[in-house]
Amino acid sequence: MSEQGKALITITSRPELVFAQGQGSWLVDEGGKRYLDLVQGWAVNSLGHSPAVIAQALATQAGRLLNPSPAFYNRPMLDLAERLVELSCFDRVFLASSGAEANEGAVKLARRWGRKMRGGAHQIIGFENGFHGRTLAMMSASGKPGWDSLYAPMPAGFAKARMNDIASVERAVTPDSVAVMIELVQGEAGVNLADPGFVRELRALCTERQLLLIADEVQTGIGRCGRAFAYQLFDVEPDLMTLAKGIGGGVPLSALLCKERFNCFEPGDQGGTYCGNPLMAAVGLAVVNEVCREDFLEGVRRRGQYLASGLQRLAREHHLPGERGAGLLRALVLATDQAEQVVTAARALEPVGLLLNAPRPNLLRFMPALTISEAEIDEALAMLGRVLRDILHRA
Repeated sequence: MSEQGKALITITSRPELVFAQGQGSWLVDEGGKRYLDLVQGWAVNSLGHSPAVIAQALATQAGRLLNPSPAFYNRPMLDLAERLVELSCFDRVFLASSGAEANEGAVKLARRWGRKMRGGAHQIIGFENGFHGRTLAMMSASGKPGWDSLYAPMPAGFAKARMNDIASVERAVTPDSVAVMIELVQGEAGVNLADPGFVRELRALCTERQLLLIADEVQTGIGRCGRAFAYQLFDVEPDLMTLAKGIGGGVPLSALLCKERFNCFEPGDQGGTYCGNPLMAAVGLAVVNEVCREDFLEGVRRRGQYLASGLQRLAREHHLPGERGAGLLRALVLATDQAEQVVTAARALEPVGLLLNAPRPNLLRFMPALTISEAEIDEALAMLGRVLRDILHRA
């Protein structure tokens, strides 16, 4: 057992280092070593570590009002909801604290609508390898292998189809089906992009069968893919959408958005102690206003292409299958199951370490700050190249 974590319940294997501070794309551990961070809390820190805009929003709001309870309006809650509506195709917003909580809210809303409008239809169709959170219901909604038995018995009412296979969705539809929940880019599965033609077919199928289309944009929303929301890349409009991670820029904040005709909760159906609290909402508004400017999003697209080109160059140099992604959510596919070795070796580089993520044994995922510079991308690619040479071409 790690001496550092002896007072913590074991949930994951952590290295012994302890981080003490961060700024922008960089973290510093208690020993003073610096790390170039291409994980950023799993796409959470959209503006990097400790950005001034978040520090200022927190300090200002903390001195004004923390939490009057969700039974009352507060100004940051109202302003953030109105801003999200202005930026999107949706009409209503529910603010929460985590992606799983927002996704649970989407399932609840879909089932409430199914009870009112579809004779009790309740089944949610998800996708193999999908990931929607770690509550029991969201583990059932996810398609991660093994999650259907880890905490059995699991909540029922969730079916699975295959991404980019409209026939599999049609087979999954029953009279009890009420919604389809999809990640337009499956992040935890390895940055798997939905095919635009499939998404259009899915939208048409949902309309024809009176199914709600739920876009889980917990990882892709708020600029990560180069647009305010990833659905804008596919020329479709979902009926419901969930946001988290990047909307808070590092603080616990999430949102469920819906079209007006699906705004069917009755008072008391949904809530939460911290839902819409002004402290987090003030941060969210500051982050959204910064990230969702068109000039900022253009920079994300430009830097995303710069990173993609660099990863493609590494793939050619090391004879790897290739890279894929959207904006600044990208993956490099390895030819062998050595991704964890690469992650460990990159972190151990001296004098500066590199932080990477391996969601699959043969794949590295990149989720840098949306503010990362081209110079920092160059530095990261150079360090990654060193590690790939050492590991992949070791005699």
